[in-house]
Amino acid sequence: MAIAFERKPKFLVRAMAHAAAAALLLHAGGAAAISLEQAYQAALKNDPTYRAAFYANEGGKENRILGRANLLPSITGGYSANRNRADITERLLTRHPDYNSRSASITLRQGIINLDAVARYKQGVAQTDAVAAQFDAKGQELIVRLVGAYIEALFANDQLALVEAQRDMLLEQSKVNERLFQKGEGTKTDMLETQARLDLAEAKVLEAKDTQLATINTLAGIIGSEVGSLDSLKPDFRVRPGDASSFEQWKALALERNPNLKADTYGIEVAHQEVNKARAGHLPRLDFVASYSKNDSETINTLNQESTNRSIGLQLNIPIYAGGSVSAATRQARAGEERAKAELQAKTDKILVDLRKQYDSVASSVARIDALVKAVDSAKLLMKATEQSIKGGVRINLDLLNAQEQLYTAQRDLAQARYTYLLGTLNLRASAGTLAADDVREVASNFR
Repeated sequence: MAIAFERKPKFLVRAMAHAAAAALLLHAGGAAAISLEQAYQAALKNDPTYRAAFYANEGGKENRILGRANLLPSITGGYSANRNRADITERLLTRHPDYNSRSASITLRQGIINLDAVARYKQGVAQTDAVAAQFDAKGQELIVRLVGAYIEALFANDQLALVEAQRDMLLEQSKVNERLFQKGEGTKTDMLETQARLDLAEAKVLEAKDTQLATINTLAGIIGSEVGSLDSLKPDFRVRPGDASSFEQWKALALERNPNLKADTYGIEVAHQEVNKARAGHLPRLDFVASYSKNDSETINTLNQESTNRSIGLQLNIPIYAGGSVSAATRQARAGEERAKAELQAKTDKILVDLRKQYDSVASSVARIDALVKAVDSAKLLMKATEQSIKGGVRINLDLLNAQEQLYTAQRDLAQARYTYLLGTLNLRASAGTLAADDVREVASNFR
């Protein structure tokens, strides 16, 4: 049967106000709140994955210098000092000279024709560029991971606030049902319905707390410190107007600027120079060589003699046969180059698929958020209408519980849609290779 509402449902009013506040994603921020920008700066310093990429990039910079060294002259020096004792027999007469010998030399070698050195230099440049592109990719990946973890933690907070609001609402409703039952205006069924949903809400609160803790720990692992309270999404958050760029424009950007594609493109050049290095095993090498040496009693024949030698000239080395190793190494390097090309094509296809997915997601998020805003407003109106209908004896307790559940679901979906939109815009730019620190500041401007 229909039941009458109490004249002063102040507990329900207060609980509904709590739920409305949660729907707007408002959370009290303490003095230790960490903003998204602060979290990003901390992640740049402390995230272990990014730090590993930073040092990999630092090491990769040396490949260019290592390759260049093969084109520059090499200078080597040597010095030796020995104590010698010899046995010399002349016409049955043996003597044993005991003497010191010393030798010092310095040699300069400069390649004139050395295709192996040229290939190594080009390969070193390509390796440096590839590592730099990989570091750029890791920087963009850090932004996505950091913002994603921050948003997941915020959504976990929203979830917890919403389920706590729902639980509090059901708790107050349970008290109202009990008082109405004691007055003979309610039913046992109403009490059982509310209690069943209250028990389920308590379980949801516990689950939401576990999720909140897990997301906070994930964020802490990225920024390298304990996480206090977080900035929350502004209550007046509005989706930006849709980007006028077409998918083809985004695709062109991705093919040109995506750092992962750049890294693999440089990887093909590295593999190509590996082919040239192998082929150089069949080609002659011409070096300019200059040397200077000074010797004192270098051998027994030059005992007590000092000599100084100066030489300058060309040295030509012509490979003739190496057992087939050069041909085998060349074929192996060519196979590696073709494999690198295939891997680049596979990665290009994957990135373009992801780009289309993110593009469509961002485009549909605008309409989805608008629809969910209306759904939340409608759910609030339904709550009020159901309350009035109960007072008039038209609706029953179950109708109110269903209206509360509908409001909770709409608020949760709206929060998730807003966060998905923000993260989707970053993923879209990351796929296109345009994601930068300015984008973090832009997203952070939506929080307070």
